[in-house]
Formats: sequence, structure tokens, C-alpha cells
Amino acid sequence: MTAIPLQPPRRLVEFTLDGAVARVPEGATLLDACRAAGKGVPTLCQGDTLTPKNACRVCVVEVEGARTLVPACSRGAEPGMSVRTDTERTRHSRRVVLELLASSVDLSTTPKAAAWLKEYEAKPERYGPDAARLNEEPKVDNDLYVRDYDKCILCYKCVDACGEQWQNTFAISVAGRGFDARIAVEHDAPLTDSACVYCGNCIEVCPTGALSFKSEFDMRAAGTWDEAAQTETTTVCAYCGVGCNLTLHVQDNDIVKVTSPHDNPVTHGNLCIKGRFGYQHVQNRD
Repeated sequence: MTAIPLQPPRRLVEFTLDGAVARVPEGATLLDACRAAGKGVPTLCQGDTLTPKNACRVCVVEVEGARTLVPACSRGAEPGMSVRTDTERTRHSRRVVLELLASSVDLSTTPKAAAWLKEYEAKPERYGPDAARLNEEPKVDNDLYVRDYDKCILCYKCVDACGEQWQNTFAISVAGRGFDARIAVEHDAPLTDSACVYCGNCIEVCPTGALSFKSEFDMRAAGTWDEAAQTETTTVCAYCGVGCNLTLHVQDNDIVKVTSPHDNPVTHGNLCIKGRFGYQHVQNRD
């Protein structure tokens, strides 16, 4: 049985959200309040298991009295606030951010990106063919996961998950500065020379598919990847006694990838190499 620590109840913070009274527990963010109220505020760099980096800026909202728009993912709710989520100013900001991202990054595997581009009437093509794309071939250098930096938006979630927030392996870092900044292996070395333990926790938090399972990458290339045809079954990892939960994604009676529930008190979405990739023994593979 998993022990779940009990905490004293938190007092409620009351403020105004799009003209209506909103109440959220003390310590909640504006994004938490928006989601509780059913507001469709987009976000890319925010992760429910990581501390926000405020990198993507598509979740900005307008707070009365504030000079600038604020990121809803990190701004805490305060008593008496007046917050607006769907003003001309917020829509313009989100549209420009989405245009900049879509003009320079491949968002084809980013969930909801196409819908957001349509909702905010973004026109990334107006930046022309010279928008700064890496135009790199995907790095397929192992049998577990693929790195496609043409899809990377520099949200730093993989750096945090591999670093001090979860794994403490520090195999992922940022190389270069300014416009030359990019996600890389520590010291910009080959993956095989790094501290990577192939846990795949970076894949778990990547919002765009820049990091993906080799199985998913191969199936997408072959045109056989179909999330609508996949089922998800949560079970317990059998490799050790920790009790990590695994969610098996199955298509055509084949396990195509493994994730872990983020609300699990043991793993919080994290797994080791065995839990994440060690499923070949339960099915026949060539």
C-alpha cells in the first residue's frame, strides 16, 4: 500500500476571472484557476510535474494594474486580482508567439498546435522561407529514442527532468547562447559519451515530439502510427519492488510505447530504463 501524506486544508483565494468570481486554494497558479473554470488557455512549456520555466509565453493573461502580460503557468493567484484571459492584447500576443514558433519549428507532432494556430488566426508563413530553422536530420543513434531538434521549442523541460528537478543525471544541457542556443548532450558530446541512463523521462515531458520513442518514430515514418486506434492500460512494473505504474499504449496488439501516470505518488510520471523500454519480452518482435 502506498502511503499518501496528508496536508492541512488550504484556505481559498478569491479573485475575479473574466468577470466571474473564482476561488482556488492558496498557492494555486492562474493557470490552475483557468483550467478549473474551463478556460482554454494554451500552454507548451508548462508541465504538471515540473516547475515552470516561463519559456513559451503562450499562456499569458492580462492582470489589471500589471504593466505587462503575465504567464499564467507561474503567476500565483492573489486575493482581489482581476484577470482576463481572452482580450485583444492576449490574443495578439499568443498569435505572434505561435507564428514565431510555427515559422521556425516543426509543430506537426505537437498536440493541439494546429487547433491553436486556427483559433488565433496565426499566419506563420508571413515570415517567409528564411525563418530560422535548424534543418537537421533526426538523430537516430540508439534503439530506444530519437532526437529531432527541428521540433524543439527550447522549453527546457527535458533539461529540468534530467537535472535537478527529477533524474539528477544532468545528461542534457543547453549549448550556445542567444539565437545559437539549442538543446544538446552535456558538453555537446555524443550521446554515448554522456551520463544518459536512457530512462526516457525527457520523452515524458517533451511537448512537441522533439524527443520520441524509436518505435513511434519508425511507425510515423511508415505511416502506421494511429493514436485513435490505440488503447491505454495501466499496470504495475514487474521488474522490482518499487511499484511504479506503467501505462501501456497498444496498437494492433503491440505495445508501441510506455508512459506513467503523472498523478502516481510513487513515480510522478518518471520511470527507469526497464520500466520505460523493457517490454519486448511480452511480445514477439523481429
